[in-house]
Formats: sequence, structure tokens, C-alpha cells
Amino acid sequence: MDFRHLGSSGLYVSEIAYGNWLTHGEQIDQDAAEACVHAALDVGITTFDTADVYAQGQAETVLGRSLRGVRRESVEICTKVHGAMGDGLNNRGLSRKHVMEACHASLKRLDTEYVDLYQAHRFDGNAPLEETLIAFDDLVRQGKVLYLGVSEWTASQIADALRIAGDLGLRSRIVSNQPQYNLLWRVIEAEVLPLCEREGIGQVVFSPLAQGVLSGKYQPGSPPPEGSRAAAGGRGTNFIGRVRSDEITGRVAQLASVAADAGLTMAQLAVAWVLQNPGVSAAIIGASRPEQIKDNAGASGVKLEPAVLERIDEVLGDDLIERDPSKTAKPFAVKDSWAHPDWKRPG
Repeated sequence: MDFRHLGSSGLYVSEIAYGNWLTHGEQIDQDAAEACVHAALDVGITTFDTADVYAQGQAETVLGRSLRGVRRESVEICTKVHGAMGDGLNNRGLSRKHVMEACHASLKRLDTEYVDLYQAHRFDGNAPLEETLIAFDDLVRQGKVLYLGVSEWTASQIADALRIAGDLGLRSRIVSNQPQYNLLWRVIEAEVLPLCEREGIGQVVFSPLAQGVLSGKYQPGSPPPEGSRAAAGGRGTNFIGRVRSDEITGRVAQLASVAADAGLTMAQLAVAWVLQNPGVSAAIIGASRPEQIKDNAGASGVKLEPAVLERIDEVLGDDLIERDPSKTAKPFAVKDSWAHPDWKRPG
């Protein structure tokens, strides 16, 4: 496993991180979760990503249990705050009250005295940004949080946060952003990445496999394979349905020869592509089985030749690649042509 600095900070993270969105506490049980966490550790992954809102706290609890017995200093635990954790108006967002209470609750569920990275899961237009940044800074001063990050913020929102933190003289600053980024979804490239590279903010990207579509497991005109996220039901099926059209899966299937020529599996090709971007500090993989982690981890340290990158773009074509920066913070909005006929918008 190769390691990279988290932005311009001194913190090293494994360039492939393990995340438990839609899996721990939702799709797999504690035993399966522990098997995946231990498989991640076995391949050298030290960075683990979760959020309080994942399975309404259960994902944090499962991760905390799975890491028991692991030396705390040997791993980096990342979690997030913003999503609704109750019915009350103060049980969500980035107000000082919710940030402080949510952090304490996360620490308890994760069974740790501190988290390495605490991230604002989304931007909150209902809370003064100054209030949020001061609350985050206080958590750092208290030793409960070591580094700060955001997730799916626009370039202008990140720039405002940096300016306000400077004006307030805060000691802690944002060092990471967690956006969706993969072969099909490149909306951060136009605005977010240039700003973050100038400001020393690293990208810890999620969904490098586009919910598994880029692994090649889904074939056009065929039902999803048994055990896959698309076949599991629940929220995972809804999310992946947005990118599981025959148009996409048919084009992705053509990447098999590109991957084979590079000596990689399709999943490794997709993850390696993300890691070619110098602005990326880590790519978060999700898995319900240990073998998936071992396969994905094979992308660490891979350098793709320019000819391979060109072939990838030729296969996918501009019609399937989303680059519109206005879709930042809308990680599951896709081009109309992407929509799978089985997908229905919740509600």
C-alpha cells in the first residue's frame, strides 16, 4: 500500500481507504464487517471513513467494534457531521449545538477519544459559516478532532470558509474535501480541484467505482448478479440504478480489454485512474466481501500510461462523462441518458 499526505498537512493516509457507507449496519452484519475491516488492514489500508448518518449511527458503531484490539495510533478514523440524526431541528446541520453534540456521539459510537478527520458532510446554508468554523476549531483545540475537512462543497463555499477562518485567526483549517469522483463523474475538475490544489486541500474521493458499475459486474440487458449492490434492495439499489443503464454498462464493458492490456482488473483500472490525479489524497472503496478489498487494493502504486488514459476516454466518450461543475454537491444527479428504467426517485 502506498501512502500520501492529506493535502498539505503532515498526516499520511493510505491512498486507498475503506468506507462503510451502505454496508455496515445496513447490508452486512458485524461478522462480515469485521472480516472486511481485517482484510483492509491486511492489505495495508489504515484509513477508515464513515459518518454518523450512515445507518443512523450503526455504521460508526460497527466500525468501532471492528477496530477493537487495533492499536489506535496505527489507523486514521474519519467521520462526518451534517445529516439528520433525529426529528428535532437542532439534530441536523452545522450549528454549534449539533456539531458539538454530534462529535461527542460519534466518539462514543466509535469507541475512541478522538477522530483523525472530522468533515462537514454537506454545506449548511442555515447556519452561519463563522459559527460552524469556530465549533470545529474548538473541537481541534480540545483534542477531540485532529484535522478538518468538508464533503461535496463547491469551490466558492470552500473559498469562503478559508477566508473566514483566516479573518477569525483560527488555528485549524480545512485540509480535505470528500467529493464523488470517477471515470464517469468528473465535475470537480473545473473549479474544485484547481482551488484545492492552490490551497493545499486534498481530495478523499468516494465512489471511484461508480457504485460498482465500473467493476464490470453489471452487463447490459442482464439482471444484476446475485449478491451485488443492485440486487441487494434498499437504498443501495436506488443509488446504483441511476448509473446502471444499458448505455453505460455497454460502454463500460468495452473497458475490459483496456484493463487486460494493462494487466489489471476493471476495478483496479477504475481506482488507479482516480489515483493518477495529483490532487487526490485517497480513494475510498466500499466492500461487502474481503476479496473485493484485496482486488481493489491492487490499484495502489499503479501508474497508467498516457496511452491507457486516452483509450479510456475514447471508449467512454464525452456523452457519458459528466463534467458540469454546477453539479458539485449533487453527487447522484446524472445525465438524463444515464437513468436506468428500473430506477424510481424516492418519494
